[in-house]
Amino acid sequence: MLKTILAALTGLGALLFATLAVAASADAHYRIVTGPERGTYIQIGQDLAKWVAQPAGIDLEVIPSKGSAENVQRMRFEPGVKLALVQSDVYQAYVDMANAGNEDAGTTIRPLRLIMPLYDEEIYFVVRSDSPMKSINEIKDKVISVGLIGSGTAQSATTLYRLMFGEPIPEQNAQHLSNEDALAALIVKKIDVAIVVAGQPAKLFTDMNPDLLQQIRFLRVDPNAPETARAKQTYFPATIHVSSYPNWLKEDVPTWTVKAFLVTYDYNLRGTVGNLKRFADSLCENFDNLQEHGHPKWKQVKLELPALGKGWQYYPPVERRLKACFAHRAAMQTAGGSATPQGAAATQKINGRPCSDQERLLLLCGK
Repeated sequence: MLKTILAALTGLGALLFATLAVAASADAHYRIVTGPERGTYIQIGQDLAKWVAQPAGIDLEVIPSKGSAENVQRMRFEPGVKLALVQSDVYQAYVDMANAGNEDAGTTIRPLRLIMPLYDEEIYFVVRSDSPMKSINEIKDKVISVGLIGSGTAQSATTLYRLMFGEPIPEQNAQHLSNEDALAALIVKKIDVAIVVAGQPAKLFTDMNPDLLQQIRFLRVDPNAPETARAKQTYFPATIHVSSYPNWLKEDVPTWTVKAFLVTYDYNLRGTVGNLKRFADSLCENFDNLQEHGHPKWKQVKLELPALGKGWQYYPPVERRLKACFAHRAAMQTAGGSATPQGAAATQKINGRPCSDQERLLLLCGK
């Protein structure tokens, strides 16, 4: 009788322990900030939530946003946001401003850490089908939607323009519209060019009405233009493929690209560190599921942590787990043989002086 009671108590104890363990893992409710509703970032976030966070016992809420600059700010300052997707040129812009002495930029970027690089995002220069423009270097002095303030698109668009033409976009020519509003404004001839940053195939175009699609097209990189050589200082050549938009494009379109990164914070609380370690293990272990079932861009992601530039750091607890898992996978494979239009912003000040365009785009004004 005593043995029966003890056995029952032991079983109850084991069940209670298992229940507590499940409850403890369910307490990890995190958020990841991504991008616009019909952009690529939000789909990547959804893939991470389903195929990586869920198996690791983490409830990951996928949050839409304007884009990379907003994501940096929310990653740094908003409770519950533990992960963010950020473009490389936006991250570098914060690092550069911090190194130049901007205290707000330094406060924002220095505690952030990278988990790993992901894939390249294409930069689309969209015009009306009847536009006389053929190549990207012809956009000088045109009315351009550069993306919402706080978006990675705005950073890429303004940086590319400055690189190509040696001057910023004239304020009266820069419109800060969402992707959808920019295409609408383009079609009704309120702007000349809409710049969009998104990994192909982008839902913005695949979900678009076919009749409207026929009213727009992409500009091409002209390899012989001097503006192209200057843009290569920061951006890399890419191709928008017919296979991404088979019912629309008739030929591949050369363009520019920017790298996407998965970013976190330099956490040291034991619970958070443990959860992010489990996330890293799951990311490596479920990488095949991401490539098979996730957005097509996952097929471009490599399981590697390349050397970083000055001011960029990986998150050490995750870095160690990923490197160990990557090495194990490689050994096994070897063994096996196989928004709303905002217009021109009013003058803002920071520390008593006018904000620069760069500070405004990186959401550093008004601090």
